[in-house]
Amino acid sequence: MANVETLPLLLKQLGLPSIYSHWENQATQAEKHNWTYPKYLAVLSDMEAANRKQKRILRHIKEAKLPAGKTIDSYDFKAAGSVNSAQISALANNTSWVKDANNLVIFGPSGVGKTHLAAAISYRLIEQGIRVLFTQTTLLVQKLQAARSQYKLNELLNKLSRYQLLILDDIGYVKKDEMETNVLFELIAERYENNSLLITSNQAFSEWDQIFPDNGMAVAAIDRLVHHSTIINITDISYRKKQSNERKLDSL
Repeated sequence: MANVETLPLLLKQLGLPSIYSHWENQATQAEKHNWTYPKYLAVLSDMEAANRKQKRILRHIKEAKLPAGKTIDSYDFKAAGSVNSAQISALANNTSWVKDANNLVIFGPSGVGKTHLAAAISYRLIEQGIRVLFTQTTLLVQKLQAARSQYKLNELLNKLSRYQLLILDDIGYVKKDEMETNVLFELIAERYENNSLLITSNQAFSEWDQIFPDNGMAVAAIDRLVHHSTIINITDISYRKKQSNERKLDSL
């Protein structure tokens, strides 16, 4: 027979921490406002669902390893006149492009906020249930190479496939080395039409022969990325360079 005295223990056993914390005060509200039993249950269930969602978001933000503080609100769209804020908001607030395994490539010189935009878009996507992983391309390529040498490349690629969006930051810094570019190409090929890539680069596609030693591989990689992609070109000058120029003017 049910006993209200055992309810806290049952809620702990069932793993319902939010209901455990609020069932008594919400029972008081239910009596005060004459809630029906289904409404009382619905209110508690809504609290539990909201709590679980928030914990999931925080957990996924932590695993994504995004740069801290790089949000849309903190991005200076006024300083970056070539960046379309409406386009960025659309990419951040609509998960369909990720669910369709489309890609996003952000080009621009160093210091214009490519990484900031990539992280800002990703924070919003995580809030909507998308799993993301951010990594420096050179670091990931090293991990891929190590996995290949241990005959575990497929295992690592499978682990990476758990992330609907993989961010390859600063792809232009990958060395023009056959071993490095081979594993990078395999990653791009493996995710093609399966999962999304978000790539930042200070080198245009026309310069990717500096990344891939084989032109055929460069063309094949670009072809896979462009097939289903949005491309953003930031043409503004570096924030750091702009600030340096302003300091020089102030000193005159």
